Amino acid sequence: MDHEELAQRFEQARPRLRAIATRMLGSSADADDAVQETWLRLARTDASGIENFDAWCTTVVSRISLDLLRTPRSTREHSWHVEPWRDEPIDPAPDLADLVDRSDQVNVALLVVLDALTPTERIAFVLHDVFGQPFDEVAVALDKSPDAARQLASRARRRLRHISAPERADRRRGRALVEAWLAAAQEGDLAALLGLLHEDATLHADYGSRSQTLTGAAEIGAQVVLAARLAAHSTPVLIDGRPGVAATYVDRLVSLMSFVIRDGRIAALLVLADPERMDGITLA
Repeated sequence: MDHEELAQRFEQARPRLRAIATRMLGSSADADDAVQETWLRLARTDASGIENFDAWCTTVVSRISLDLLRTPRSTREHSWHVEPWRDEPIDPAPDLADLVDRSDQVNVALLVVLDALTPTERIAFVLHDVFGQPFDEVAVALDKSPDAARQLASRARRRLRHISAPERADRRRGRALVEAWLAAAQEGDLAALLGLLHEDATLHADYGSRSQTLTGAAEIGAQVVLAARLAAHSTPVLIDGRPGVAATYVDRLVSLMSFVIRDGRIAALLVLADPERMDGITLA
């Protein structure tokens, strides 16, 4: 197989590999990195020794994803994957693998609850229950025995069955907090904003040509009061499966704000308002 033919086969496999990596990592940016690294490794490999091309690519992208999952999340890029936040998220616990491809809403819920799994449990569950890989191939990806891979997937299912109710409650509390934030921002109610923020909260904003970091509830609240008009054009969304708001102007997405919530209050805010990056983000 020459280089051109190898590249063509990989491009045919790319959508599936990206889907697998996205489910595992919960981040489109990380998934793109994992798939690109898979191609680089393939290009350096003697393809004549690969008996099952699809299985080889699945194994490699899974191992790369596993390494990424073991990397502290704070060192990984925020992907800014935006989805509508419907009032009643679908319960992802029953038949997760069967539901995952039916609805964007279920997809976001899946990414959130998968965070409760260990990296190896997550890989085993996604490969077997979502993408139908036999345990022999899952075992190769995890460098474990088929029995161990089967046990990891089984443990993942048990964890996911027990996480549904708390997850729904957390999502409801998060939605209420975001709506309270928007109401206070629209009304310029500084006292209400301060009541929603941790005293040592931080805000980091990326405007493309410059960035801004604010520290402390008072400093953040004062800045938000000045942005009441922007808040009036904002709506709750899910950003990487977490609470957030999207601001639009004349049907164009102009900024995103992602919330980090701790103990029922806002601990951190991440803002993206880089025009170039915003042009590449769509509300699914």
